Amino acid sequence: MTSCSNGAQESTDSKTIHIYQFKVEISEPLKAMVAEYEKEHPGIRVEVLSVGGGMDYAASLKAKFSSGDEPDIFTNEGYQDMETWFEYLEDLSDQPWVNELDDFAKRPMTKDGKLYGQPMNLEGFGFIYNRDLFEQAGITDLPQTLTELRQVAQRLEEQGIIPFANAYQEYWVLSNHLANIPFSRQEEPERFIEELDAQTNQIPGNPVFDDWVQLMDLMLEYSNPYPLTTDYNTQVTLFATGQAAMMPQGNWTQPQIDGINPDLNIGILPTPVNDDPALADYLAIGVPANWVVNKNSPVKEEAKDFLNWMVTSDTGKRYITEEFKFVPAFQSIKTSPDIVGDLGAEIIRRVEEDKVLSWNFSRFPKGLNHDLSSIMQAYIAGAIAKEDMMQQFQEAWDNLKFR
Repeated sequence: MTSCSNGAQESTDSKTIHIYQFKVEISEPLKAMVAEYEKEHPGIRVEVLSVGGGMDYAASLKAKFSSGDEPDIFTNEGYQDMETWFEYLEDLSDQPWVNELDDFAKRPMTKDGKLYGQPMNLEGFGFIYNRDLFEQAGITDLPQTLTELRQVAQRLEEQGIIPFANAYQEYWVLSNHLANIPFSRQEEPERFIEELDAQTNQIPGNPVFDDWVQLMDLMLEYSNPYPLTTDYNTQVTLFATGQAAMMPQGNWTQPQIDGINPDLNIGILPTPVNDDPALADYLAIGVPANWVVNKNSPVKEEAKDFLNWMVTSDTGKRYITEEFKFVPAFQSIKTSPDIVGDLGAEIIRRVEEDKVLSWNFSRFPKGLNHDLSSIMQAYIAGAIAKEDMMQQFQEAWDNLKFR
């Protein structure tokens, strides 16, 4: 008998791959897929532990490594998170699936020309909207500018419809997605972040950030009541039950919406910050998570075989699309609107048409997300002015980057 990494005993003729991941919404179908893999691969066991939702995945992962209970496969957000865990990451550049990836999906886990993660899926953020409520309010043209978005909100309110369902209790709604908007609309987002890191640029006085505050003000003016105490589930319920016409969210909400109202006629709008229509049909799209292999794992070759099977076998592809409801990051994995829903279909279209803005929150200094959300909540509550918010953004960035 030999010892597993979690202390259990296994026979010498079998091997166990331990997976630790934070996408709790795929926990059950992931286990079902693993069962299929084990049937096809006698002698290999795969154990899955999903930690997320209200639990701190990052802290729990650090605790596992500190205790010596290291998983063989785990999830990583890329960029700063890749740097945090880099000493444990196996180089996956030689894997057979690499050439099937969309180029922008490789970036979060690429360092010095080498790829250290397998993208889990693609997700996009914008204003999810109810087509039928728009039609009911007499809205025939979709807004492409901030002025047009205000006109739409006014028209909806006149019809007794809440324009925006906002969940400002959730830190990630604010700091990951809404705060990403002014970063993604910089002329060169990556360079702007590098300049913030080098202290050769700053957030106060940046014209894109100044425009973005106007969008925040508009969303707050036409918001559901008490947005600061509205959580994610309440937000989705407000929208899915037809009480609100729009909500700032992404295609990951499709299963929850379908669970409440599977017949809802929905789409997703970009987030204009001014009256320039240049990026009118662009969405912020990125990779929310990557599978990585622990380079110190005694079963790292088996772990890589599992990841390869997941994205190349018919069984794995079926689970990714039909069971996980993912928008694939791989050109070789095809799906359809019937499977991924209306929102996923719109993400796929933007990718195919190269109408993609970047996700940048995984490039932020570690811990900034929570600081940004607290600052934004203070602004939303009226406790600080716009200028204070911009200055506090800058101070939070500098404190975390240079402390």
